[in-house]
Amino acid sequence: MSDLIEGYLGKRADGTKSRMPALLDRWQSITGLILGLFIIGHMFFTSSILLGKEAMYKETKLFEGSLFLEKPEPALVSIAAALIFLVFIVHAGLAMRKFPYKYREYKMLKTHAAHMGHTDTILWMLQAGTGFAMFFLGSAHLWTMVAIPDKIGPYASADRIYSEHYGVLYALLIAAVVIHAMVGLYRLSVKWGIAVGPRPRAGRRRNKKMMWGAILFFSLMAYAALATYWQIGREHRGSYGERYTPSAMQNRGDVL
Repeated sequence: MSDLIEGYLGKRADGTKSRMPALLDRWQSITGLILGLFIIGHMFFTSSILLGKEAMYKETKLFEGSLFLEKPEPALVSIAAALIFLVFIVHAGLAMRKFPYKYREYKMLKTHAAHMGHTDTILWMLQAGTGFAMFFLGSAHLWTMVAIPDKIGPYASADRIYSEHYGVLYALLIAAVVIHAMVGLYRLSVKWGIAVGPRPRAGRRRNKKMMWGAILFFSLMAYAALATYWQIGREHRGSYGERYTPSAMQNRGDVL
């Protein structure tokens, strides 16, 4: 009965408002923070190709448990990707409740942003748009990592980007994920008063500058890495499917 009353009136039977919206908001922030920090780490990891094929190969084997397993196990990557996919789905589901579903709601939001000139409202709209794009782009990438975790490496990743035509998907995904993540972390800092300091207005300006700096830095790094993978894939297209053999194993004549 109490659920029925709250459903119609927006209040519980005792007249108080439910704490559920605040709880959902908190979990949206927590899952967003987890994903934002993961994305920063992920972009550094994938950009290791800028240091060379050997660096990227060693990093891949590290994530496959080479430090504590006798033989690296790609399933570890699959498990990690599945966990991140789960957090991604929860975060997307929580965020959807704030999207303007009706044209009238969208029109009111757009008018408000245009007339008020409120930068943070425009940033929210930008984050909502990139979040919608990530429903499709991020899901495709995460499922690929869950389903075929063994196809990560200097040649395997490059083959996927060039010969398997994932390059366009990743080019779009980089733009969406960098903007969405950095704007999201900025909005979290403002919302929860993180690193804002005793002078809120000055703190928000500083955090906003850091946000734009981070968008520029991670965009340049990620697109430089994507271009490097694309070039390696192009040069490797005649040997598509062949895995990278590190120099130490080549000298010993080992075969992967």
